[in-house]
Amino acid sequence: MPGVRVLVGTRKGAFVLTSDSGRKQWEVSGPHFAGWEIYHMKGSPVAPNRLYVSQSSGWFGQLIQRSDDGGATWEPVGNAFVYDGVPGTHQWYDGTQHPWEFKRVWHIEPSLTDPDVVYAGAEDAALFRSDDGGLTWQELSGLRRHTTGPSWQPGAGGMCLHTIKLDASDPNRIFVAISAAGAFRTEDGGETWRPINRGLRSQGIPDEDAEVGHCVHSIAMHPARPDVLFMQKHWDVMRSDNAGELWHEVSGNLPSDFGFPIAVHAHEPNTVYVVPIKSDSEHFPPEGKLRVYRSRTGGDEWEALTTGLPQQDCYVNVLRDAMAVDSLDSCGIYFVTTGGQVYASPDGGDTWSAIVRDLPAVLSVEVQTLP
Repeated sequence: MPGVRVLVGTRKGAFVLTSDSGRKQWEVSGPHFAGWEIYHMKGSPVAPNRLYVSQSSGWFGQLIQRSDDGGATWEPVGNAFVYDGVPGTHQWYDGTQHPWEFKRVWHIEPSLTDPDVVYAGAEDAALFRSDDGGLTWQELSGLRRHTTGPSWQPGAGGMCLHTIKLDASDPNRIFVAISAAGAFRTEDGGETWRPINRGLRSQGIPDEDAEVGHCVHSIAMHPARPDVLFMQKHWDVMRSDNAGELWHEVSGNLPSDFGFPIAVHAHEPNTVYVVPIKSDSEHFPPEGKLRVYRSRTGGDEWEALTTGLPQQDCYVNVLRDAMAVDSLDSCGIYFVTTGGQVYASPDGGDTWSAIVRDLPAVLSVEVQTLP
């Protein structure tokens, strides 16, 4: 019988939750790496027991850990990231050489076809690739060398490359997002990149045709429709039907178009989920009511999903990597909060329950559908 494994990264360790296809009873393992910030944890689609963790500490720095047995045991892998061909250094945006202040890896994205290939998005604004299961890393430096690089500015969380989307139909096409530079696309495996921000509008950018400068929070894609992208921006929910060449707003009737995560239903490419937050200065749900919003029309028309969620006095935040879906026949939707809750819906968002509570503030969630 198939099951699910939920990978949860928190400010004080990692947790692994498992259940059968009924998704009613859950076993909780953790905390792994207790006391460490776990910005992201994700498993290989082709070797589900191979998991990667981004482990960070203000005292001890950044580590990548790998498990080959579904999280039962872990070992640190290669943590010597080669930045622009030079270990530990990089070319700063003004062209001079400075030590690379490696702060953290925000996102790990294993290959869709090869368990030894994995990508890592780092602060500040760098994309790395490993071809040997994380033992060695090389920067795809064409991104940071883009001509717009000198004008990139950090968002509130830093200059982080936080989103990596791989095209299931074309292994050479990759989408990334950087706060606060915008979205970028490569068609040649990372050698060259182009900004894909046309149609985005952001306060503080007087030139509406500026190539970069937008604070993209997250991008979602259905694997069967890689040309259709959904974006949660600093303000606005956006959609592109041509791989990012042009975006248009689909915020519609949302109570707030500010938020962080966005996700697409596993079997319905036009069904999209967001979690609105009141504003960029008040990071909690509007009116203190925790609500996931679902659009079955690819945007514009949204319905509030509330059954099982607190509808008063709720002031948690839901961060950019805090929503994921499984691929069971009845698609499960999951999201996590800074209040330490992991919420799950086994029926596409119609009903919700907290499958675990009182964790440290949760930063990220990923879901694996197990054979």
